[in-house]
Amino acid sequence: MKKFGEYIQELRIQNRITLREFCRQANFDPGNWSKIEREIMPPPKSKEFLEEIANILKLTKGSEAYNLLFDLAAISFIPKDLVLSEEEILNKLPVFFRTIRGNSPTKKELEALLNIIKNEND
Repeated sequence: MKKFGEYIQELRIQNRITLREFCRQANFDPGNWSKIEREIMPPPKSKEFLEEIANILKLTKGSEAYNLLFDLAAISFIPKDLVLSEEEILNKLPVFFRTIRGNSPTKKELEALLNIIKNEND
């Protein structure tokens, strides 16, 4: 699963926006933003700032790409000693977030997530 910084950098490059131009539009220090993209610093927590990032990157509100931006930001703040050591569980977290937003996952996705959680607790 991609991490927040990797995802943002990928979107920024797809949109042909340099790091400096992105930071100018976001009113953010390029040195610190570079650290976010390299996963040295955590992503921003502010919903408003994440919405601004989505706007700069031309992400449509509610789209898969838009929601993934918020999901990856949220995942980065889950304590590392929880389930994040298991790559398979980490990959299922967007399904969980999609469910919370009211977008029902498929039965297969939910069953897979539940099986992983059950196996982790055994």
